[in-house]
Amino acid sequence: MTVLIVNDEVWTADMMKEEVDWTGCGVDEVKAVYDADGARKEIMKGDIDILLCDIEMPRENGIELLRWVREKQYDVECIFLTCHANFIYAQEAVKLNCLDYILMPARTEEIQEVLCKVVRGIQKKRDNRQLEQYGARWVESQKEEAYEVQGRKSNEDIIRDCEQYIHQNLKNSGLSVNQVADFCHLNPIYLNRIFRKERNISIGQYIIRERMTLAAKLLSDPGISAHTVAEKTGYMNYSYFSTAFKKFYGCSPQHYAERRNDRI
Repeated sequence: MTVLIVNDEVWTADMMKEEVDWTGCGVDEVKAVYDADGARKEIMKGDIDILLCDIEMPRENGIELLRWVREKQYDVECIFLTCHANFIYAQEAVKLNCLDYILMPARTEEIQEVLCKVVRGIQKKRDNRQLEQYGARWVESQKEEAYEVQGRKSNEDIIRDCEQYIHQNLKNSGLSVNQVADFCHLNPIYLNRIFRKERNISIGQYIIRERMTLAAKLLSDPGISAHTVAEKTGYMNYSYFSTAFKKFYGCSPQHYAERRNDRI
C-alpha cells in the first residue's frame, strides 16, 4: 500500500516521512510532494492508495485536490491535516468522503493510529470486493456446469430425472421446485418451463398429484392409518394433508379408505 504526503511545508512533510512507522501500519511505500500539482502527477500514475494531505496550501488547497480525485474517480482514500479547526473545511471533507481529519501539530503516535485504522479499512474493503468477485465467478461456473449438463441431456432425459427424484423424495416435507432444480443443476424457472412443456403440468402440481396418487394406494390397505399415510407422503400436519386430499379427490382420507374397503 502506498501513501502520498501532500504538504507545502517541506520540513513537515520530510519529518513525517522519517518519523512515522509506516511498515507497522501496513504501508509499503511513502512518497512526498509539496503542492497539488505534484500530487496530481503522482495520482495519475495510478499507484497511490492514501493521501495524507494538508488542507491549507498556496494556489490550491487540499479540499480542491480531493474534489478533483473524486471527480476523476480515482480509488484513493484521504486523511486531512490542518492547523485550524475550521468547520467549513470539516464539512467539505465529510462530503468528499475523507476518512479522517487530524489537527496539527499532532503526535506521531496519533498519526500512526489514524493511518493504521484507514489501512485496515481499505484492506477490508478490498477483501470484501475480492470475495464478491469469487462469488460471481462461482455463480458463473455453476451456470456453465448447468449448460454442460443440459447439453448432454435431452429435455426428456431431464424430465425423467426430475420424476425419479420426486418419486424417491415424496415423503420429504421440504420437497419443492427449487430442491428438484438444485438436483438437476438447472434454474428452477427454466426447469419448470420445460417440465410443463413436456408433461403439461407444473412441477409443483406434479408433486401434489404423485403424493395424492401414493396416498390413495396406501389408504386402500386397511392396516395403514390415514396419519401414517400423511407422513409417508410428506405431510407432517395431518389437517393440511386432509385438506389437500379432499381438494384432490373430493372426500376425506377416511371416507376414501372406507369406500375402497367396502368394495373389497
